[in-house]
Amino acid sequence: MKYYPRKIEPVIVKAARQFRVVVLTGARQTGKSTLLQHLFGKTHQYVSLDNPRDLKLAQDDPELFFQEYKSPLILDEIQYAPQLLSFIKMRVDQSQKRGQFLITGSQQFTLMKGLQETLAGRAVLFQLMPMSITEGAKSTRNYHFRGLVGSYPELVAIRDINPDHWFSSYLSTYIEKDVQLHYHLEKITFFRDFIFLLAARCSQVLNYQSLGNDLGVSVMAIKSWIKILEASQIIYLLKPFYVNLGSRITKSPKVYFTDIGLVSYVTGNRNSHTLMRGQQAGALFENFVIQELLKYYSNTGQRPPLYYYRTNNGLEIDVIIEKKTGEITPCEIKLTKTPHSGMIQSMERFRKLNEGKNIQITDGALISLSSRSFPLSRNTRAYNVMEFLSQYKHFCTGLM
Repeated sequence: MKYYPRKIEPVIVKAARQFRVVVLTGARQTGKSTLLQHLFGKTHQYVSLDNPRDLKLAQDDPELFFQEYKSPLILDEIQYAPQLLSFIKMRVDQSQKRGQFLITGSQQFTLMKGLQETLAGRAVLFQLMPMSITEGAKSTRNYHFRGLVGSYPELVAIRDINPDHWFSSYLSTYIEKDVQLHYHLEKITFFRDFIFLLAARCSQVLNYQSLGNDLGVSVMAIKSWIKILEASQIIYLLKPFYVNLGSRITKSPKVYFTDIGLVSYVTGNRNSHTLMRGQQAGALFENFVIQELLKYYSNTGQRPPLYYYRTNNGLEIDVIIEKKTGEITPCEIKLTKTPHSGMIQSMERFRKLNEGKNIQITDGALISLSSRSFPLSRNTRAYNVMEFLSQYKHFCTGLM
């Protein structure tokens, strides 16, 4: 399979020169081990705990494992043997050498807790998402391809793979090896149905009670399943924007998938007509834009300062970008090739509503499928997706 460079590569290389341990997490099949082997294959020994023999050795005799596999080491799938973390700690404490261990793992609660407790101050953590719209062959860098086929590296690199077959296998493996192995759910068949139900509600505010009623399970079960999907980076929860930071945590988030190719598979959206004009078309495009914004931050090693805005009287802003300076940038997402000024009324209302308040609002953006960028008002401009992403540094920092 052809290797396509990833935007996060310079960040990982720099981190390996600064930290003794670099941890790369992400959903299954996002290319974590391939990336590390590409960057460090000539300097680091590689071992995967997906190999039954190596896994048994790691679990039965960690000391012997590290006699067999000495640093510098790429250690793949650490979630299968988290007990190795304490032995890694002992080894990196004996040497200040940087980049001793490069570790990959599917993020989940027990692994993250172990990393934070055992390797605090010794490790740096990054997340690898599916390929961004700026990665891969040019023929795949468009909404139609990514919306129907998805952005996982194997699907982008190998054009004759059947996406339906790939995602069917992906979901089965994810549920059996990641979810059931680590969480031991009693109603595992309900969990699969839950993913299908949640995909049909992407880009919507989470309603735990409604989901529970539809599946016939408790709200507590729904919340625990949401946490599993979020921890394994299948979904992302976009919190609401409030000046009061506490309210951002307590109010209901909106749910997005990290890859709309998976949403399209689950919901049966398999052609351009349904992608562009189907009942879920607007929600899919909104999910796509949000997932690409998340990838920008993931690929630069930053936490995404993204929020949505909604009031009781119906005023909504799709995404609010909070800059490091404290300023905020309102953005609307519209599935259209011909954006017009009537589409930014909510942003104008938002500005008027917050006049005189302790909020600094910068120029806004309407993100669409337009062929070019042009002004819609004095303080709002229309952008196509690629152009907005190419200038995104300006929106998140204020610098071009």
